[in-house]
Amino acid sequence: MNHEQQHEQEKETIRIGRINYTNVWPMFYHFNPKLQTARVEMIPAVPATLNKAMKEGSIDMGPISSFAYGVSSDSYALFPDLSVSAKGKVNSILLFLKKPLSEVLHGKIALTTTSATSINLLKIIVAKRYQASPEYLSMEPVLEQMMAAADGALLIGDHAIRAYWDNVQNPKYEVMDLCESWHDWTGEWMTFAVWAVRKDIVERCPVEIREIVDAFEASKQLSIANPESLVQEAVKQIGGTAQYWRYYFAGLNHDFGSAQQRGLQLYFEYAYELGLIDHEVRLDIWSENTVG
Repeated sequence: MNHEQQHEQEKETIRIGRINYTNVWPMFYHFNPKLQTARVEMIPAVPATLNKAMKEGSIDMGPISSFAYGVSSDSYALFPDLSVSAKGKVNSILLFLKKPLSEVLHGKIALTTTSATSINLLKIIVAKRYQASPEYLSMEPVLEQMMAAADGALLIGDHAIRAYWDNVQNPKYEVMDLCESWHDWTGEWMTFAVWAVRKDIVERCPVEIREIVDAFEASKQLSIANPESLVQEAVKQIGGTAQYWRYYFAGLNHDFGSAQQRGLQLYFEYAYELGLIDHEVRLDIWSENTVG
């Protein structure tokens, strides 16, 4: 075995979680693991599985729900330029209402089982903005079944998008965009997913982590510069019109600067105040100065 092969063998594998939600596509679309000098393994997972695997240490980095970061914030650092955020409508975190909002707030709301961040955003808005306390039910994300059991239903991601399309074709429900409601009330951004990395891998592989972060940032910038390839991919994989997906991708923001951080900090303050999270959360932003 020559020196180079030995060095390859000694290299640590950096395991990156990949979720296939359209809202993180811009960061993954142009990312090529083979171009990294680090040994990289991409691990497909649904958000709940990725959150758990990151917590247990079987995945080293990835886009995790903001709430999952809050729960385990001591173990993670956050990349400063990567997130899934929006200011105003996000078009994929939707509360469907079969009665006026004032009645739904005192009735039953069915919650999707797929996202703690959105569930807790709804609970914060309901408790703090409307001073209401409805009964919540957890259900699989099937709108008609949810509506048979409750007065309102929270759906997120591609489930919300498809249900919204159906409702446009055959209007049955009022639809409330939670991100728009948050922004109207607080004036702040809402960040739904953050890009977290376990602190232990940062300490062991600082150079490789820097390179990987740069590659994801480059993918994000390419996606912003040329959204059309993502738009066509979404039409092919999920359906809908190119016009809809242009509007959707334009409404998302993948930065994580001071404005996005401030909105997320407020979300965590309310979550702590309402007992949805059991400790105060501080955003720990990764930078090379804080490594090693």
